Amino acid sequence: MKKKISIFIVLAFTLILTVNVQAKRGSDGQLNLLYWQAPSTMNPNLYGGTNELEASSIVLEPLVRYDEKGNMLPWLVEQIPTIENGGVSEDLTSITWKIKSDIKWSDGTPLTADDVVFTHAYCTHPETGCAHTNYYTDIKSIKALDRLTIKVEFEVAKPFPYSAFVGYNSPIIQKAQFKDCIGAKAQECNKQNFYPIGTGPFRVVDFKPNEVVVFEANPNFREANKPAFSKLVFKGGGNATSAARAVLETGEMDYAWNLQVEPEILTKMESAGKGKVIFAFGTAVERLIVNFSNPDPSLGENRSEYIGGNNSRNAHPFLSDYNVRRALSLAIDRQILVDAGYGKAGKISCNILPAPAIYASTANDECKTPNIVEANRLLDQAGWERGSNGIRQKNGVKLSILYQTSTNSVRQVTQALIKEMWKQIGVETELRNISASVFFGSDPGSPDTYQKFYADIEMYTNTFSGTDPEAYMAGWTCKKMPQKSNKWSGNNIPRWCNPAYDKIYAEMSKTAALKDRIRLAKSMNDILMQDYAMIPLINRGDVSAHSNKISGILMNSWDSELWNIADWRKK
Repeated sequence: MKKKISIFIVLAFTLILTVNVQAKRGSDGQLNLLYWQAPSTMNPNLYGGTNELEASSIVLEPLVRYDEKGNMLPWLVEQIPTIENGGVSEDLTSITWKIKSDIKWSDGTPLTADDVVFTHAYCTHPETGCAHTNYYTDIKSIKALDRLTIKVEFEVAKPFPYSAFVGYNSPIIQKAQFKDCIGAKAQECNKQNFYPIGTGPFRVVDFKPNEVVVFEANPNFREANKPAFSKLVFKGGGNATSAARAVLETGEMDYAWNLQVEPEILTKMESAGKGKVIFAFGTAVERLIVNFSNPDPSLGENRSEYIGGNNSRNAHPFLSDYNVRRALSLAIDRQILVDAGYGKAGKISCNILPAPAIYASTANDECKTPNIVEANRLLDQAGWERGSNGIRQKNGVKLSILYQTSTNSVRQVTQALIKEMWKQIGVETELRNISASVFFGSDPGSPDTYQKFYADIEMYTNTFSGTDPEAYMAGWTCKKMPQKSNKWSGNNIPRWCNPAYDKIYAEMSKTAALKDRIRLAKSMNDILMQDYAMIPLINRGDVSAHSNKISGILMNSWDSELWNIADWRKK
């Protein structure tokens, strides 16, 4: 009996040793990710699309992250500040963060409060062109109380003070690296923007814009046995279908992101048995953006520029007509779009804010049922008459739409279907698709980015991290428009300005009671929807795929999909 026990102990000890060996940093070799929309920068403050936020999240981290259930997790700080623990002031005008003492940058220097203070100064400088200024709304000052303590003071009471430095939209950058890259110099600092020093589990060793990023395990990462992989290759190129195939059929890649692929194709690929399709619903909405400014190329530098207090000097020649915008929405059969391109990973959305469920409005459910008859009646009543070719016109202006999006099979199918639907109401549509790496790129000189919006209608998906919509809804206030003056940064892509909306947002920013915050968020959503500043189509599930050889993946719609990549390993 003793001999058997001894053998068991030896075997158990051997197993423990084996597990420990496997758990050592870098013991699992190379991890291959296929983000077919390759990043053009590793600086998320200058980003163009979610792909760049995802890539940078491997290196740059916020003080707080959201887990796969939408819960806030202290990441670089000791705890989530609250009124109860003394971290949030009783009057809600300040929040104090305490950084963990063992956090180091990948160059071995310690993360300090000065880095956090600098991050705010960098992003809020008017000439930096930061994409995330809405995360710093109402901040009066940020001070370092000591080496590890930061106090954020607000201009107004902030019932939800968890915006700045929370979630992958608002990570910390190193002051020592970026101190000479603030303001107008931000775009010129290629070394810093391509090779940021971070606190995350990996660091960049090779960056080729719009092609590939190579990472290695961060030797100074705070958890000694993580990450499991010594090298990470973040590859771009191809399309969503080829990305899915590379994981599910050929097995050459370990993870593929944003698989906007027809559902029947994914099901067939998955049957090969090499990988698994995963998806989760959050706040992602595929939407049509309506251009309220004039994209006519003859306007030169004023093309798609908001000019004047009500844009009267540069208004869109026909999309400024409410009846046209509403008719375009009424003509769309969204269920056909779901069935054709999304299957179980898509649901009709009549809101730009579909989740969390408490914020989802029912006031716009009209969109669930297409109404061609009403759409035609509206256009007739507004004086848009059909010509001999069937295309409507008024005062010499034709209802002729340039409709652009990124290159993607599902999006091109969606475009083609909507074109036919709009044809039924006398609208002519020209379809254009642009390489995703260019469309969602961050080059302020490119004419083809979604921020420039040199088209009448464009289509893409947007979302927000976390579960509170305040910072997200700030994106459509008047001052958040992309313009030449701010290097085309800002989230108000439609160039839509409504003082009533801004007033409600200002009220929400100082409202504590959840029931009132819900009411105000719904109200802002409804104003946007009922003025057709955007036309929502599909509440998209985030769809990705991973190899059956990889474990630890927790699909997350509230933060980066790579939020816990330090925990991924080979089975």
